[in-house]
Amino acid sequence: MSFKTNDQMDKSFLTASIPEVIKQMTEEEKISLLAGKDWWNTVPVPRLNIPSIKVTDGPNGARGESFYHMCPATALPNATCLGATFSSDLAELSGSLLADETRARNASCLLAPTINIQRSPLGGRAFESFAEDPTLSGLIAAGYIRGLQDKGVSATIKHFVANDQEHERMGQDSIIAARPLRDIYLRPFQIAQKHSQPWAFMTAYNKLNGTHCSENPWLLQNILRGEWKFDGLVMSDWYGTYSVSESVNAGLDLEMPGPAKWRQKDLISHMLYSHKIDPRTLDKRVSEILNWVQKLAKLNEGLVYAKSSKEKTRLEHQEADAKILRRIGGEGIVLLKNEQGVLPLNKPKSKVGVIGPNAKTKVLTGGGSAMLRASWSVSPWEGLVNNKPDDVELFYSLGATTSKFLPILGEEFTTLDKKAGFDLRHYAIDKETGEMKEDPVVVEQWDTSDMLMGDFYHPDLGDQYCTELSALFTPRESAEWEFESTITGQAWLWIDEEMIIDNSKYTSKGTAYFGSGSDPAKGTFRAEAGKSYKIRYLHDSRVPSTLINVVSTPLNIVGMRLGAFPKIDPEQSIVEAVELAKTVDVPLIIAGLNADWESEGYDRPDLSLPLRTNELIARVAEVNPKTVVVIQAGSAVSMPWINQVSGIVYAWYGGNECGNSIADVVYGNINPSGRLPLTLPVKEEDIPASLNYKSARTKTYYEEGIWVGYRWYNERKIKPLFPFGHGLSYTTFEYSNLKITAQSPGGTKADEWKLDVSVDLKNTGEIVGSHSVHFYTCPPEETPTSLKHPEQTLQAFKKVQDLKPGEKVTVKVTLDKYAISHWDEGWNTFRAELGEWSVKIGKDAETMVGDARFVIDEEIEWTGL
Repeated sequence: MSFKTNDQMDKSFLTASIPEVIKQMTEEEKISLLAGKDWWNTVPVPRLNIPSIKVTDGPNGARGESFYHMCPATALPNATCLGATFSSDLAELSGSLLADETRARNASCLLAPTINIQRSPLGGRAFESFAEDPTLSGLIAAGYIRGLQDKGVSATIKHFVANDQEHERMGQDSIIAARPLRDIYLRPFQIAQKHSQPWAFMTAYNKLNGTHCSENPWLLQNILRGEWKFDGLVMSDWYGTYSVSESVNAGLDLEMPGPAKWRQKDLISHMLYSHKIDPRTLDKRVSEILNWVQKLAKLNEGLVYAKSSKEKTRLEHQEADAKILRRIGGEGIVLLKNEQGVLPLNKPKSKVGVIGPNAKTKVLTGGGSAMLRASWSVSPWEGLVNNKPDDVELFYSLGATTSKFLPILGEEFTTLDKKAGFDLRHYAIDKETGEMKEDPVVVEQWDTSDMLMGDFYHPDLGDQYCTELSALFTPRESAEWEFESTITGQAWLWIDEEMIIDNSKYTSKGTAYFGSGSDPAKGTFRAEAGKSYKIRYLHDSRVPSTLINVVSTPLNIVGMRLGAFPKIDPEQSIVEAVELAKTVDVPLIIAGLNADWESEGYDRPDLSLPLRTNELIARVAEVNPKTVVVIQAGSAVSMPWINQVSGIVYAWYGGNECGNSIADVVYGNINPSGRLPLTLPVKEEDIPASLNYKSARTKTYYEEGIWVGYRWYNERKIKPLFPFGHGLSYTTFEYSNLKITAQSPGGTKADEWKLDVSVDLKNTGEIVGSHSVHFYTCPPEETPTSLKHPEQTLQAFKKVQDLKPGEKVTVKVTLDKYAISHWDEGWNTFRAELGEWSVKIGKDAETMVGDARFVIDEEIEWTGL
């Protein structure tokens, strides 16, 4: 089939009747629509002027169409940071900015948001999800989706459902009982569908109770399209389609990516002829695809039919975008501890020792699908230097290294003619001899030594080829340098013709490149200051024959990474940091995780900070108890040194402006208002899913049931490190006059049940501050016939901005049937327990204040939205 470009078509499809279009389509044309054209585009039908729709990856940025030649993009603060703002308004603002970023990549669909529950903080993609609580996740997602779709960009809410771990994610079976499935894991999707109607859903990789989500008719037909009345597009995750007729019949519209693996013409035709797929079902899938395509084409007419497909960076909007990112990052940062008012660091004539591996490193987000190439970035060190009060002095020490991989090649490495970047040559492999050909097929210059070439293709190269990176290495100081190779095939590194690394005979895979890459191979080289050395790094994409224990993956990925850094004595580095700490007023340690440790493709092994970070913090705090620790992470970490330090700031992954956001909170330019969207446990054994998190013989039993996150800690009386909802401020707030202002009885009409609640909030401190108010509902006392319920669950929140000292405002919310309903397996519906309920305000998930009571004396029963 000929793939005529969109700009060569007329626009008659925009006003066409979809049923009439389907009547005009051939069977081959219908089948062609059931899978993508390539990684990021749907299939057009030129004869009928049906255009192609481009999608792009999220969730905290719009990467564009290439993993390899990424268009520079804006990295927003990660999902847990957004969840920590407890602000639907900021979520909507995030979606609005992401819509602009998506359109700048010539796409009209963003593959986001991710709203899977953080069942365990060890999940590799936990940083992509908003929270451990379904109400917070659903309401933040709803705001995010509105921001996207109000600008004509389709959200793709994912991963539907229970994609809460990376371990064996494509084959593991999430075994979940009906009540936790409904009350915890489906609930955020249900809330988002009710409040924002996302235009697309993406199915999860895993099975749900025995059936893969992408071919699960109960999930896609009974729940999504039946109970929830969803009328949009259902697409698979990338390579998350596992069948032909099963997925089509279950309701999966679109197999991604393309070209089709399962939905090839001959296979679908065979299923039609053998009556395993009814022609009416084929038309239904095609109709759902075409309605989505038509909607996006109408809303993005100039984009879809554009003659130029060049992706744009939007750098002309950097100043305005930076303000938004800085605000979101600042409002999401959580002040966990602040003994003796050590923060903010704005005391006159203060000396601050900035210590730690993350201080000068640009840690913007986690790894995997969330990775992108930032169009600009501000490291914590840069933010601290650029925003510091005039009479504050800063000093720096590395302290410890924490990266799984060495940093990519820095400014000491240039092209052979001393320009910024590196020289790349791609060579074909002779099919007869197996040798690399002499003349390169592609010659280019690139600016990063970490290259994921999964979507790089040239017909004269084929699927297997060699890539050579050439550079000039000119160190500023004499030192022994360590070099590191991580690849998906085989590789060799030479410096001035001396082989430094032979990475061609490894026997098992590591975590890099979605599990397709080797563990790092290292070599050292003694370099003299000012002297130039020629670097030659050769990668052969063919996997070595020595590889054993291969974990199969559907992703055909080619990747190569060369890192380099002066060799560090870990002990001496810590000693230097300790000595600095003795001479300053406050040591400010900036540490945490990064994309090496939190990433799609693998889970974290434990809660610990990497390598010797905990030792660094403990030893610094031992000589200076005023130590403040800033943690960059997407989920929970353990803190064995917690009683030794005076201050702890949880900064998450702050995107491009992370350094400025951190500086704003540390210096007191803004008053911290973030609150934890997840519980921080003391140790791994305290996590509700600790005994049944990994896939065991392909099955994961969710035996903790509804007792996820703070529900578990409260019920089991387990003291967390910090509870859900915890967050300090530089001022103080007081709640009073909590009351119910109106109640609408639902009776048999559950949708009519409403409860208006208000509380007075007063700033009792001395500085301006923002504050989110959290409303919890508490069920009646347990009876012999009632179910067991959590003692309190979050059901609403509202953020008050910039409350002045002494100022008081009344915060109002309306609770609906969701606030009192649970799934009842006896009734097979949602219902509410009869009796006296109460609404309370949560200082955190443990500490409740106020008590406004109401009674439910008529049965409330419902399904749907």
